[in-house]
Amino acid sequence: MVRIKWSLTKTPNILKLNLKQKWWRLQIITKSLFYNEFLNWSYVCDILLEPMFWFVENFTACLGPFIGICSNAGYPPEGGLIPEAVSICKKCIKPKPPRTHHCSVCNRCILKMDHHCPWLNNCVGHYNHRHFFQYMVFTVLGILFIMLFGVEIAYQEFFPAQEPELDGHPVRINNSEIIPMTESLDHLSEEELAEIAKKAADTNIKEWKRRLIVFAALICVATFAALGALTWWHAGLITRGETSIEARINSTETQKYKILGKVYQNPYNFGPRQNWKLFLGIIGRNWWYILFPSTHGPYGDGLTWKTIHDTKIS
Repeated sequence: MVRIKWSLTKTPNILKLNLKQKWWRLQIITKSLFYNEFLNWSYVCDILLEPMFWFVENFTACLGPFIGICSNAGYPPEGGLIPEAVSICKKCIKPKPPRTHHCSVCNRCILKMDHHCPWLNNCVGHYNHRHFFQYMVFTVLGILFIMLFGVEIAYQEFFPAQEPELDGHPVRINNSEIIPMTESLDHLSEEELAEIAKKAADTNIKEWKRRLIVFAALICVATFAALGALTWWHAGLITRGETSIEARINSTETQKYKILGKVYQNPYNFGPRQNWKLFLGIIGRNWWYILFPSTHGPYGDGLTWKTIHDTKIS
């Protein structure tokens, strides 16, 4: 006769062990089906988050206008519940105002981002773009000042008015040019030897001075050429009312419109004079504010922007 023994105390452990085995088998099956040695898990996470990104972007479209799309289309954007939110940053998962871009180095969104400067280890955007540009301008002007007033010093050093004294007794061999012949110093007194040592030290200092002048000239010329070209390029962007990133976007849009037989118009280009006023933050201020240190901020809050379709900026 078979006897059945029930044990309620062991049931939870048995169920737990059974679930662990099934979960382990499911993991083995999943890894076997989807295993790829070259698979990047960050890419997998991005793919899995795509539905959420799609929902957030479309939800934001109902709350605020897509300034970028409306501006590219050439007509003013319509109002929305949240005018500052034109899209959602896929990295920050936060509302992104117009002209805002995500910096992968700083790992955050920058208002009116121009570029990330590796020399400053900081992003150039809405609140420091003017300071960055003025820093470059003043540096170029300072280098130009050094170069202009350093020419006379270099000329006097390399082309002295008097002929340099020859070291030793000058002789002429076969009617050739005069060459110095060093004499024996045994017959000279201590004062004369000290004078000769002093002249040798002065000659050594003069050689090092010339080397430093050449080195400084090379540094100044290289910096003036590189920083001057960068300053000139940024000045052109400011004149057109765009940033470095927007310059690439506008160039692409211009080509697209050209194919369609249309003319693309930058929605933030109010003309050279007005663009400079907006950039320097001197709307309602005097031009002297840019020649001396000033703590005034840029025009606007960086969240909403006037376009050429809106009322003129006063």
